[in-house]
Amino acid sequence: MSLTKKIKFYVKKSEYVLHETKRNVLVRFLLIVAIFVSYFALVSIRYGIQNGLMVTILTWSFFVFCTPIADAGFLVDFPVRILTKIRMLYSEIVVWIIAFLLNSYSLFFNPNVYEKTPLLMLFRYILLHPFPFWAIIIVSATGTFMSVYFGDELIDVVKYKHTKKYKKHKNKYKLILLLFIGAVALFFLYTYLLEKLGMEIPS
Repeated sequence: MSLTKKIKFYVKKSEYVLHETKRNVLVRFLLIVAIFVSYFALVSIRYGIQNGLMVTILTWSFFVFCTPIADAGFLVDFPVRILTKIRMLYSEIVVWIIAFLLNSYSLFFNPNVYEKTPLLMLFRYILLHPFPFWAIIIVSATGTFMSVYFGDELIDVVKYKHTKKYKKHKNKYKLILLLFIGAVALFFLYTYLLEKLGMEIPS
């Protein structure tokens, strides 16, 4: 059997093709990879490869810290789960540590990189003003780790009807999403009021 035929045979027999839940997880991963690579290509054209890589990584860390879903961390979590069988819940902790270290380094040694895009300017604004904006990060962390918890279950089971953890905690997750929306609304309301009053946010 040729190498090509062996690969096709393996793909057809792979549980990530045969199983409903695993197949959807794989499609989600491939979509996120495509978005990440496309964004890197676009910013590299504008800022060069070195700056483009840094902008891309920091943008990735924004989605790690400031969204209540684990799509950004999923870029790392899913391959680690496949290769090592380590649950994504644990690898996501490492993802957050990496994101924290990247931003700590950038804020101290390369702060100008945050000026490259409006999203990174917003991100720096959040990072440098704990009150009240770290509420976004706290709510996002709760939602992220819960979604990773569900993601591990999707890889463990074959069909969506077997997802007991998701069915048990889905209302809690919906509540977290509502809290996230509230935290984002608070961010914009707080900023708007300060601008109207002509005040600056204390550092």
